[in-house]
Amino acid sequence: MIQIGKFNTLKVNKQVAFGVYLDGGELGDILLPRLDVPANCQIGDEIEAFIYLDSEDRPIATTRRPRAQAGQCVSLRVDQVNHAGAFLDWGLPKDLLVPYAEQRVPMIEGNSYVVYVYLDKPSGRLVASSRLESWLKEDGEGFEEMQPVNLLVWGRTDMGYKAVIDQTHLGLIFKTEVLQPLKIGQKIKGFVRRIREDGRIDLCLQLQGQSVRDDLAEKILAHLAENDGKSALCDHSAPDDIYSQYKVSKGNYKKALGGLLKQGKIVIHPDYIALAPPSPWQSRNKSPS
Repeated sequence: MIQIGKFNTLKVNKQVAFGVYLDGGELGDILLPRLDVPANCQIGDEIEAFIYLDSEDRPIATTRRPRAQAGQCVSLRVDQVNHAGAFLDWGLPKDLLVPYAEQRVPMIEGNSYVVYVYLDKPSGRLVASSRLESWLKEDGEGFEEMQPVNLLVWGRTDMGYKAVIDQTHLGLIFKTEVLQPLKIGQKIKGFVRRIREDGRIDLCLQLQGQSVRDDLAEKILAHLAENDGKSALCDHSAPDDIYSQYKVSKGNYKKALGGLLKQGKIVIHPDYIALAPPSPWQSRNKSPS
């Protein structure tokens, strides 16, 4: 069955001067305009095409890739606002409508918003909604703590940032987990921090634990080795400088330094850290080159 709002693989039925017609099954022949027809296209060829409705509500095909398909969330800019709602630029000739009833806040021309794209069953049209709570799940069923996830930032609260998880769920990144400012519409990698008793999902951008510190320690040693055994990133460095190099918090960095110091692998000076010199025992037992 043909899915409106998604890519479908369809067979070419007929060639005309203004394009080709694809076999749309129950929807009948669907026009793929000439500008979208692949070179050397022949009758019987199969084409992967996105199906949506044109300005006259007729199914039409395109090989262009919209910024989202039905069932997905995406950040889009408002091109126009009129009596029907807000119209978003999603990469196709016909803009995507967000009816007023589906706007969490009144949308403003030129601004961008994270929306959920869906097929409105009564009309058969593709539309969008910024009321993500109405479309995505907020329970943690199927997720595990420390599970890696793909996140899309979609809102701010006093506690932190709201995020779309793997295009299916909603969760919260507490502001204490955020080392750098996040932007609405930003895509980032993260982890499930915990599933609360009420089922809601808390997120984090960094894992904690010994294995993570061990990995960071190896990166610190590698960085020192690549820079003549010294680094200006010490335990007094600014959090932003540490994050820029290692993408970790200052707290995690200091813990990793403490571990390396205990192991005798580094020396911490007031303004820099350095690889520890080999011990006399190591020097005596070093194999001749």
